[in-house]
This record gives sequence, structure tokens and C-alpha cells, in this order.
Amino acid sequence: MQKLLVTGGAGFIGSHFIQLFLKKYPDYYIVNLDKLTYASRLSFALQKKPNYYFVEGDITNLLLVSELFQKFNFDGVIHLAAESHVDRSIVDPLLFVKTNIEGTSVLLHAAYSHWFKAPNQPRNPQHRFLYVCTDEVYGALNGHNRPFTETATLAPGNPYSASKAAGEYLVKSYAHTYGLHTVITRSTNNYGRHQYPEKLIPMVLENALQEQPITLHGDGSSIRDWLHVEDHCRAIDCVFHTGQSGQSYNIGANEERTNLEIAWMICQILDRWKPLRGRSYTSFIRFTAERVGQDRRYALDCTKIKKALGWVPSITLQEGMQRLVRRQIEQN
Repeated sequence: MQKLLVTGGAGFIGSHFIQLFLKKYPDYYIVNLDKLTYASRLSFALQKKPNYYFVEGDITNLLLVSELFQKFNFDGVIHLAAESHVDRSIVDPLLFVKTNIEGTSVLLHAAYSHWFKAPNQPRNPQHRFLYVCTDEVYGALNGHNRPFTETATLAPGNPYSASKAAGEYLVKSYAHTYGLHTVITRSTNNYGRHQYPEKLIPMVLENALQEQPITLHGDGSSIRDWLHVEDHCRAIDCVFHTGQSGQSYNIGANEERTNLEIAWMICQILDRWKPLRGRSYTSFIRFTAERVGQDRRYALDCTKIKKALGWVPSITLQEGMQRLVRRQIEQN
């Protein structure tokens, strides 16, 4: 039986990931370590399953993390836990430093201490540490630039992305110095069910359904590539099991849209399925001051994961958005 520590498993991506693994790998035992912050899904975290165990705790707590390694003797770590909202990182950067940098270092050190008795001990290929990162570590692109490949220099432009990049360098240092078996994934923007409404797509959808202003930064021209969370989780699964040790893998959908285009797409779907009397949902769109240090565009070249591991996204943006909007309408 594979025993895995999943951090942040009550969060948006983490909860989808654990559901995938519990269904696909019934012989795995998963321990979910989550602090249960404002964006967590408590209802999922507390589900009772024979091969699932939930621990409420902070990844910065070395004693707790070390005790979990001793108790469960993990074969692998899938590290998703992170503070992830750019606006919050601008207001409170030290929180992001503590969680995303210190927390990652604690997990790495606990894994190394448990898996290796001495720095030169041979690696056990069953022991793997996967670090889930973001495309934002590359920094911004202009509209005409080619998407980033995995060999591009990291150039984060805000406290959130800087803290995630620092976590990456810690992961790489443990691989280089101690021989820890590590892989890194860098994903584009995710969307899907149960996402906290501070993020763009759930914010637009929720505000539209409540007939409240849909406020976009600047003129809405910032460009992001949108990946369905279920496709992202399948990619993490693929990299964890078949990715090459010491490598990084971009994960994207090749679905670049401006923020304004995303808002229009959601509003037009609502116009068809839940029409308002005498107006379009697009009439709620408003603009506010540009975010401090806003990056204009993120985009990834995902050739490596497609060719080396055979992963490709399966859910188009139009399909995923229609599915999301329909479910939200049904819930309302």
C-alpha cells in the first residue's frame, strides 16, 4: 500500500486531487494535512473513508510533520498547501513567506530526515516529493512573446509568485544536496467547482447571479491560460507516477483569454440559460484601478509533459465553463 502525505487537501485543487486519488487508487492510503484556512472545504476534509485520514495542522509545524512521517511512514509527498491569492500577498507578504517558504522547507526537511539516514544513502525510487507550483514564477509575458518553456529563467513579480519560486529553489536544493527524489509542476490558472470566490471566474459567476457589479482590474486586458482543475489533477497524477526525478513540468490548456473575455463568456452563457428581463449580465461589468504590479500575460509551452508523459488536457474552456455555470444555476 502506498502511503501519501497530501498537504492542502481541503483546498480547491487539493480536494479535487484527493477525490481523484481515492477513486483511482483504492489501495493508496492518503493523509490530508490542512490548516483549514478561509478557502478550505471543511465538509470534504472530514469525510470518513477507510483509506483516508485528515489532520488539521500547519505545514510550518516541524514537530507535527515529523510525527506524521514517523506514524505513517509515507512513501511520497504531494505538496499543494499554499497561500495563493496575489491581492492578499500584496497586503500581507510575510504570511506568504511563512507558509510558502518556511512550510515547504519544513516538509522537505521532514521527508529527508525520515527517508535518509545519511546524506549519501542511495535514493529509494518509491520515495517521491512533488511540489505543485505556478506559472507566475516565470513572470510576465508581452502579447507577442512565445510561451515559457521549463528552461526559462524564473522572474516572479509579486510576493505570492516570489514565495512559490523560493519554494522551488528549496526543492531543487534538497534534490541536489541530499538526493531527494523530487518533481515540480507549474500550472496555469485553474477553474472548476468549489473555488473560493476571490478568484476571477467564481467571482464573476457569483456576482452575476446576484446581479451585483462584476469588477475587473484595469481595462480587463490581462491574459491568462485557463486549465480545468480536473485536468490539472490528472497531470499531477501523471507527473507523480511517471515524471523524471529532478525535472519540472509545465501544465496548461492553451486556452488564453483576457479577463474581460472570461467575464463576457460567463455572462453570455447566463444570458442563454438564465436570462434577465430586459438586460444582459454583461451590463454588470465594471472596471477599477489596475492591481499593483499586475503582470499582463502568463502562458506556458506544455510540449514537454505531452511528449514525455503523454498528458493532454481533456476539457475545453467552453465545455468546462458551461458545465460550471450550469451547476451553479442548479445550486441557486
